Amino acid sequence: MKIAVEGCCHGELDAIYGELARLERENGYNIDLLLICGDFQAIRNHRDLACMAVPDKYKKLGGFAKYYTGEAKAPILTLVIGGNHEASNYFWELYHGGWLAPNIYFLGHAGCVQVNGVRIAGASGIFKPGDFHQGHYERPPYNHGTMRSIYHIREYNVRRLSLLPSPTIFLSHDWPQGIEHHGNLRDLLRRKPYFKDDINKGVLGSPPMMGLLHTLHPQWWFSAHLHCRFEATVVHGPPGGEEAPEAPKAARSAERTNPDEISIDDEDEGPAPPAAAGASAASAALPATASLGAIQIKPEVPRNPDEITLDDEEDEVEAPPPPPPPRATTRFLALDKCLPRRKFLEVIDVDAPMPSPSGAPVLAFDPEWLAITRAFNSYMSLSQTQATYPDEEPARAAVQESLDWVSSHLLAQAPNGVLKVENVQQFAMTAPGPAPDEPRAPPPYYPNPQTAALCAMLQIENKVDFSTAIPPPR
Repeated sequence: MKIAVEGCCHGELDAIYGELARLERENGYNIDLLLICGDFQAIRNHRDLACMAVPDKYKKLGGFAKYYTGEAKAPILTLVIGGNHEASNYFWELYHGGWLAPNIYFLGHAGCVQVNGVRIAGASGIFKPGDFHQGHYERPPYNHGTMRSIYHIREYNVRRLSLLPSPTIFLSHDWPQGIEHHGNLRDLLRRKPYFKDDINKGVLGSPPMMGLLHTLHPQWWFSAHLHCRFEATVVHGPPGGEEAPEAPKAARSAERTNPDEISIDDEDEGPAPPAAAGASAASAALPATASLGAIQIKPEVPRNPDEITLDDEEDEVEAPPPPPPPRATTRFLALDKCLPRRKFLEVIDVDAPMPSPSGAPVLAFDPEWLAITRAFNSYMSLSQTQATYPDEEPARAAVQESLDWVSSHLLAQAPNGVLKVENVQQFAMTAPGPAPDEPRAPPPYYPNPQTAALCAMLQIENKVDFSTAIPPPR
């Protein structure tokens, strides 16, 4: 299966699909799937602009609206995560994932789906330590602070993602913290010298994302945000052994120093926690206790040629142990934003366990992610205070119980055990499309039937819909 991956979209869907069409013509292949790593900017109308944290000069409708209204249709199945410049009100409507427009699917604030059996997971937003441990307390109309905090990733979603089996592909907007030490750092600094201070302080990227990378061991990890192409390879520890230690904790990313990043001068940030003394983000691929499994061989003692030896006097020689299994690796690739002469696209080949007989890719729910969503819904907080999470062992037991429920109640009735997304969620316009005389005031809240359908399928409370959810305590 040919999969195209794009960095930051910034509403440039026409240019992205046009470039994919050019690649198909010139190379004689068909691209099956497009993945977009955030800053998608699903702006449906001018009122949505009041929910996007960018300076006024960047508040433009962009190209998404015509895909939303049906004037245009995405030519390729497109999966999207969120970044830090989004219509956050629309992404909240589809917190658990859903169709943003026909053939364009949002993975949610965190999510995992399967395309032809290939497991693809992702985390929306960026890391800010002050909001990481909080619940989802933001409500429209957003003020100066909540317009920004709503796209800051929460521990709730990182914990949920950590319970997944290893995905083939993982998408994040932030780079995993310390990933620069697993690639050509000298070349990165030659192209982006203003990254140097953040790298020296150990504050480039997201600590939770690097934690997930070491936990999940995906084959591929794609990111955007810093507007440059960068490749790296992370070699994981031996099976059952210790994983490579994490880099020092970070509070900021290079967005504050990157001249290509949209700068929000009034971005609220708390004080950055100090990096651990003497710690190095370059404590990279191998744990300190790693063993190469070398066989110790005693030096051979010279034999007397005149000595008469009997076969049964020879020492029994044991066969050497088998070589250790190869270590898992994750190939990391960050991509640029969609601009001329920028490296914003990559096309890769991935083996599909379940090829589609019709040739059109099949988007299906991931059973393990459905189980995690069901098991953890009660821990989704709608206030700043976050309830205590269960320890890992009882959490995994709860997920297994939910997986048994998913298997018996959902997969057993699905053809071939594949629960297609389209059989549960269908795109529906909630907000109106753009109009010349529409007000520029913040939009009202729109409940989304796709979220209601997913929650009904899993028999969980729809906490996303403010009109039905229990209000948070004041």
